[in-house]
Amino acid sequence: MKILLAVDGSLTTQRMLAYIAAHDELLGPDHAYTALTVVAPTSAHASTLLPQDTIDSWYESDGEAILAPVRKFAAQNHWSLETRMDVGHPGDVIAKVAQEGRFDLVVMGTHGHSALVNAVLGSVATRVLARLRLPVLLVP
Repeated sequence: MKILLAVDGSLTTQRMLAYIAAHDELLGPDHAYTALTVVAPTSAHASTLLPQDTIDSWYESDGEAILAPVRKFAAQNHWSLETRMDVGHPGDVIAKVAQEGRFDLVVMGTHGHSALVNAVLGSVATRVLARLRLPVLLVP
């Protein structure tokens, strides 16, 4: 099975990875995992002041800081893992990558915000669920 892991470097990501490792009867090392992190784009103002290679370097550095511990965790658990970093709104990018990559399952943690906060600010998980027609496992 091809499984997309949406990771953001938070404690929620750590709990999600621990959940997968603890439930290898469901999601064990026999699957192909891709860890995806999404970096927020710089402001339009910053883009006019900084050279693009500086901005790209910042994105890479930010993404690598999130993906390196995930690679280490995957290696310790003998998972086949690819990593990917994209720039944009996390909910939109996760859904797009999941569809284009023909993943069988998306696994992501939830930060547990209230319905009111989600209604006002939106939720990455809510956005992903609204855009996908494939299974999404949400780990609280």
